Amino acid sequence: MTAETLSPQDLSFLARPLCGFFSTAAGASPPQPRPVWFEVTTNGHVQLFTGSDTPKVRQLRRDPRASLVVAAPVGERERWVSVAGPTTLASDGAWELVERLAARYWDLDDPIRAQDLAQMRDEDWLRVIIEPEIVRRYAM
Repeated sequence: MTAETLSPQDLSFLARPLCGFFSTAAGASPPQPRPVWFEVTTNGHVQLFTGSDTPKVRQLRRDPRASLVVAAPVGERERWVSVAGPTTLASDGAWELVERLAARYWDLDDPIRAQDLAQMRDEDWLRVIIEPEIVRRYAM
């Protein structure tokens, strides 16, 4: 299957601090989406972070296929983007991604959020990188 690319409109939408819903290929089990922070990389992949010993990592090691769906919040016109494809797990750059996304989604001038981020430093993080093979979208 050839990879699809995100359109300029998709990239603009995905640059916002929206929650994505991440699902792994679950075989006989129905998908169990989880809300995640994410970013689009310069090469058009989508990445997020997770703990190294989570159920999603164990599932991705069995079957690397996954998807992420991002929808506009309530009060905006209906819009969503879905990206699906194979994933890669990487430890390099994981903490930097955590820090970058924390700054995007949280006000780190808030001492409580700054403390939350400091406590996250002790975790063992991985980057989950989705290479888009299928991109679907809807916008009104």
